[in-house]
Amino acid sequence: MFHVEHLLNYGWAPDCYCALNIRRMHAMDEALISTLVEHEGIRKSAYIDSLGFLTIGVGRCIDERKNCGLSTDEIFFLLKNDIASRAKELSEYAWFNDLDVVRQGVLIEMAFNLGIKGLLSFKNMIEYLQLKNFNGASGAMKDSKWATQISNSRIANMTERMRL
Repeated sequence: MFHVEHLLNYGWAPDCYCALNIRRMHAMDEALISTLVEHEGIRKSAYIDSLGFLTIGVGRCIDERKNCGLSTDEIFFLLKNDIASRAKELSEYAWFNDLDVVRQGVLIEMAFNLGIKGLLSFKNMIEYLQLKNFNGASGAMKDSKWATQISNSRIANMTERMRL
């Protein structure tokens, strides 16, 4: 549920805010949200709107041609949600829970990049992790097709964190 307080947390402070009745503002926000959702619809993936602009969510323009996009706060809000989701998914596996936070971070980053199914396809790496053979796990990462698809600096960083 949306509340006007959420706007304040993200730095929204119109000049007239002090003169507004918060309860009235809250009621207006709830009604406005319902109306906008009804009229715009909810789209979980980006789409081209009726004017040809890239849009997402509830009619949110993200098209560079209109100088639209996400704020830094919104970007990091999404990133934190993505990290939490990957961590929750991975926490179902004992081999993940047995790792220190640094190695868990490597696996969360891999899941972020590859998806959970992609990460779980690293059978050799997972076997090495279960054996606490972190050199082997690091080697399995280096020897993968994925390692050729990301930057050399990224693979070096991630395999080093896994190895140590």
